[in-house]
Amino acid sequence: MVKEDLSAKADVFFNCIEKKYFSKRMSINKHALVSVISGEMKIIQADHTYVFRAGDTFLIPRNQLAKVTKYPADGQPYRAVSVYFTLAFLRKYYASQKAGHNNLDIPKIKLFDRHPLLDSLFNSLLPYFSLSDELPAAIAAGKVQEAITILRTIDPDIDHILGHFEEPGKIDLEDFMEKNYMFNMTAEKFGYLTGRSLTTFKKDFKKIFSTTPQKWLTRKRLELAHYQIFEGKQKPSAVYFEAGFENLSHFSFAFKKQFGYNPTRDLHL
Repeated sequence: MVKEDLSAKADVFFNCIEKKYFSKRMSINKHALVSVISGEMKIIQADHTYVFRAGDTFLIPRNQLAKVTKYPADGQPYRAVSVYFTLAFLRKYYASQKAGHNNLDIPKIKLFDRHPLLDSLFNSLLPYFSLSDELPAAIAAGKVQEAITILRTIDPDIDHILGHFEEPGKIDLEDFMEKNYMFNMTAEKFGYLTGRSLTTFKKDFKKIFSTTPQKWLTRKRLELAHYQIFEGKQKPSAVYFEAGFENLSHFSFAFKKQFGYNPTRDLHL
């Protein structure tokens, strides 16, 4: 695994992965419009997996939980341009706009067909990343506003995503946790995404699972890792991150404490 070369210009980003792959878990509080130039990006969510290739442009709505892997393909490094829409920017933008909102569900990922306006936007952004100085804030803001205008032009329903400012509503806690326990987040973040304060989250969690969030999360992640290692025949180094642990040493310590033997033990001996 290699580090990601990430050049940031205000709310516009250029990503380049020269070798192997880069993998991380993602939960951001702003929308991201991404155009893949070369290479591939895999996004794994609780109930779906997406693979995006050169030429694909898609929107990741805010507060999505996903594992994101970026890697070279067809002899080319992973390269992409992203435009981020913060809530502060969107609130200011929509304050002066007449936008009709509807009750459509917000998608996990929204893929756009190839369009000359999108091509023009991202082609115009590429030269800025050769600058040695910071991209002026006024130019960055102009490009973000241009991106919003383009999306509203090519998709009449985009306002129900970009113009949606409500916080997550209270949802089924048990279902959400069973689908997303492998994401390594704080209890406060889990609470926010399920529409609860930290105090209410812990109270509801105790009522449902009869234990604390930390104990339950550790047990669930270790059970997943145990299955992948001894049933799926995978190496500990290949599963610890997938199961929700940030480093191999902490995973190995927790695994031995839970099961009484190391994750490298051969149970068939």
